[in-house]
Amino acid sequence: MRSWNVRTTSTTSPLRYVVGAFCSIAVLIVIYLFSVRTLAGQTMDQLAFDGAEFGRRSVTPFTQQVLDALPMVSVIAGVVITGILTAVRRNLRTLIVAVGSAVGAVLTTQVLKGWLLTRPDLGVDGYAGNSFPSGHTTVAAASALAVFLVSSPRTRWLTALAGTSFALIAGVSTLANGWHRPSDVIAALLVVAVWGCAGGVALTVWRGDDPTTMKAPPAAGARIQLRILVPFLVVAVSAFLVTYFQAFGSTPGPPIAYIGGVSAIIAAGFTVALTATRLFSRLP
Repeated sequence: MRSWNVRTTSTTSPLRYVVGAFCSIAVLIVIYLFSVRTLAGQTMDQLAFDGAEFGRRSVTPFTQQVLDALPMVSVIAGVVITGILTAVRRNLRTLIVAVGSAVGAVLTTQVLKGWLLTRPDLGVDGYAGNSFPSGHTTVAAASALAVFLVSSPRTRWLTALAGTSFALIAGVSTLANGWHRPSDVIAALLVVAVWGCAGGVALTVWRGDDPTTMKAPPAAGARIQLRILVPFLVVAVSAFLVTYFQAFGSTPGPPIAYIGGVSAIIAAGFTVALTATRLFSRLP
């Protein structure tokens, strides 16, 4: 029987998670500066928001139910699943880190949206208030993060896939229901990614010097995530280019911007999931 226990030294270093956190923060800043602080970014975001009228007509009853139930469902599901996994694996330290990371992500979003970040009035018609990042998406993604951190290395790709799908349903629903813009949802995913990396740092430091660590089996799960990611990424980039060059023309095409926004949200979610799967593949 093949053993997956391998002796490591470099894999226990928190450096990979520190780098991941700084990369997530850098991308978050870039998205904020472009989508919220520039005329082109606000225009494109608003076009996607206006194009969501199609989503509101087609799936509003479903999205409204999702949004109404999301906070409670996310918290209950996160608590129950993480509690079960912790009881089975008997790892209280991981539970503490997982809960702390999830709570930190939710609080960070509220501080950013309510206190630190502003949306200047650049003359773009539409909702002028700051909604960056999305609180609903953060709650869903943070709950998924808690489950991800307490799961075993062999099943992390699956929990990342399921948790990301849950968070994306919430994020796309906020766009379709006219609550948030695409950049708000992507920003929420990045906030959770930062705190996920912080949790990785805490786990590598807190667990001490283990002589061995379990390496996950070959990354079939990562390949599945990549196959989902690529087509949505292609659509998102294509729609972004079309919307960018048409944003100030006579036919901006809100539906194209909406499709691009949804694709960008999904692509961002699975990029985070794929990165997390690889970063945490060797962490017990």
